[in-house]
Amino acid sequence: MNTSNQLGAALAANSEKLLTCVHCGLCLPACPTYRVLGNENDSPRGRIYLMRGVVEGKLAIAKTFSKHIDLCLGCRACETACPSGVPYGHLLETARAEIVAAQKEHSPAIGRVVSFVLNQVFTRPALLGAAMRFSKLFRDSGAARFLFNRGFIKGRLKFALAVLLSSRSPFAGKAKNKALPAQLPSTNPPAKMRVAVLRGCVMEGLFTEANRATERVLAHNHCEVIEAKGQQCCGALHAHAGHLEGAKQLARHNIEAFLESGCEAIIINSAGCGAAMKEYQEWFADDPEVVAKAQQFSAKVKDISEFLVERGITPPAGSVNRRVTYDAPCHLLHAQKIANPPLDLLKSIPGLTFTPLQGSEHCCGGAGIYNLQHPELSAEILATKLDNIKATGADTLATANPGCIMQLGAGALLNGIKTDVIHPVELLDAAYQKSDD
Repeated sequence: MNTSNQLGAALAANSEKLLTCVHCGLCLPACPTYRVLGNENDSPRGRIYLMRGVVEGKLAIAKTFSKHIDLCLGCRACETACPSGVPYGHLLETARAEIVAAQKEHSPAIGRVVSFVLNQVFTRPALLGAAMRFSKLFRDSGAARFLFNRGFIKGRLKFALAVLLSSRSPFAGKAKNKALPAQLPSTNPPAKMRVAVLRGCVMEGLFTEANRATERVLAHNHCEVIEAKGQQCCGALHAHAGHLEGAKQLARHNIEAFLESGCEAIIINSAGCGAAMKEYQEWFADDPEVVAKAQQFSAKVKDISEFLVERGITPPAGSVNRRVTYDAPCHLLHAQKIANPPLDLLKSIPGLTFTPLQGSEHCCGGAGIYNLQHPELSAEILATKLDNIKATGADTLATANPGCIMQLGAGALLNGIKTDVIHPVELLDAAYQKSDD
C-alpha cells in the first residue's frame, strides 16, 4: 500500500466523523490560524475538506497537505464552536500519525529532531530527568538570565531562552511550608480521599513549585496524596505530533501505575496532560486487552480545579493581595470543557482582585513546540493576547498549562510587560501558606 493509501485507510476508518462536518463555517472565527492567515485551507473545515480529498482519492499526501495540517495549533476551539460535534482533535491526530508514517524515510530535519526527542528522550525517564535537571540548573544559576540580558542571543534562540526563564515561578523559594500540612483545617471535614498526582515531565522538571503546591493544596482539602510508582510522561506531545504508538506506550505505563496505586482520583495540573489522559479510553478503543483498564483510568482523571470545586474548596484563612486575570488553556476549555472551575478557584482566594481577560478563550500560540516550529505565526497570535493582558492592568496572569505559562511569560518578558505568569494552584497555596503562619 502506498503512502496516500495508508493515510486514506486511516482516515476512511473515521469517515463517519469526517462526514459530520457540514461546512457551516461557524468554526472560522474560532480558528487562530484562519483569523491570521485568512486561508480556507488553514481553517478547520478546510483541513477536513483536505482529509476528505485524501480519503476519496482526489488528493495525494504531499507537501501541500502536510503544510496545512502542520500549521494547525490543535487548540480545538473549533470543537467548542461546532454545532455538529465534529471530533476535530481526533481527526487531526489521525492525519498527523499517517503523515509521520508516510514521511518516515524522508522526514524533514525538524521532523527527525522532534521524533528523536519524543521517542528517545521522553520515553526514558532517567534521560528525560537528567535533561530537565540540566535545564532547571541552567535557568536558576543565573547563566540564562545573563545571556538574555546581555543580548548575546537573537531570534528564535532568544525566544527559547525567554520560554525557559518564564518557567520559573514568581513564588520560587518563597514557600514557607515545604511539607504537607500536618493539621487539616475545618471542624467538619469531608471524608479523607486517597489521590495520586501526575508529576509529569515538564511539570516536575521545570514547574516543581506548582507540583508541590498542588500536593499541599490537596492536603489542605482533606486528601491523602499517595505515590503512583512507575508513572511516566502522559504522551500528549507524542499524540499531537503524530507519534501515536509512542503515546500509547507511555499511556500503558501510566494506566498500570495509577490503577495499581489504589487511588480514588488521578489529579492533573497540566491542561494538555489532563486532556490526553481523559482520552486514553479513546486511544485504546480498538484494543480489547487494554480498553477496560483505560476506561477505568480515564474515569478517575480530574483537573485540580475541577476536583477542588466538585469537592468544595476549604476556605483559606490567609489572603493574596494581587490583581489577577486568567487565560483559559485550550486543552482545559475546549478539550476538557472546563470553563468555570479555575475561575471559582481564583475567586475563593481572599484579597485577590479578579479582572476578566478579553479573548481568554483564544489560543496564545504556544501549542507545545509550535512557537519554535512556526515562530512568526505564533508571535502574531500571541501579540493580540499580550495587548489584552496589558489592558487588564493585572499584575498577575493565571493559567493552568505549562506551555501556556511559558508562551505568555516569554511574550511578557520580551515585550517588557510587568505581569507575573503563574499556575492558579500556586495562588491558592500561597493563601493557605499565610494562614499556616
